[in-house]
Amino acid sequence: MRILVTNDDGISAPGLKVLERIAADLAGPEGEVWTVAPAFEQSGVGHCISYTHPSMISELGPRRFATEGSPADCVLAALHVVMKGCVPDLVLSGVNRGNNSAENALYSGTLGGAMEGALQGLPAMALSQYYGPGNRGLDNPFEAAEIHGADVIRRLLACSPPERGDYRLFYNINFPPVAADAVKGVKVTRQGCRPGTRFSAEEQLSPNGRRYMWIMGGDQQVSTAPGTDAEANLAGHISVTPMRADLTAHDALEALRALE
Repeated sequence: MRILVTNDDGISAPGLKVLERIAADLAGPEGEVWTVAPAFEQSGVGHCISYTHPSMISELGPRRFATEGSPADCVLAALHVVMKGCVPDLVLSGVNRGNNSAENALYSGTLGGAMEGALQGLPAMALSQYYGPGNRGLDNPFEAAEIHGADVIRRLLACSPPERGDYRLFYNINFPPVAADAVKGVKVTRQGCRPGTRFSAEEQLSPNGRRYMWIMGGDQQVSTAPGTDAEANLAGHISVTPMRADLTAHDALEALRALE
């Protein structure tokens, strides 16, 4: 198996090393793992691409490259430049430092990398490690993802439905904020929404009086509705959420027919 690995935390992130080990396990001794990741952290960029300016690609070692761009840029760089002529069998993005459950999924560069893989016609998965009191103090806070990651991906590849739509499935996998031996299993979930939890902005003044803004996150320990991702994660389960890049609100179509 040939696997492309990317992330949004940057080429030096510890979660990327975890994902490279997961990918090596999946690929096996006869397989290949290619890493094309952002040269600098790109958290929160979503599915952004660098459409209006060029991005430098630097080779750091065998099958290992850094791109001055977003995770989606990295996937494009890999498929059309770095790996041109040797298409990967699977695109993996992560392991993100922190969860991409619920509303976080909409901002996530980790999911942006997986989404671009799917838009390019490839099986793709985003992996994220929830942080909380149960794992923040561990020597390896990515322990749940590292121990269980390869098995979850193998099982998911084995049972993924055949592709029939215009927009290919990709998967959002979130590992719970617990030690590996406390993981309770896998739940297939919908994307949730944390009640009352939103990103916000906070103003601060610099020493010279200039105004700056910091983006602030919400409480990540707030649960979501039953059957959704963050609810499963906070209960100790790995969540697997199937997604597509189709943004249509299908449930609203019929109600809007009066416009026609």
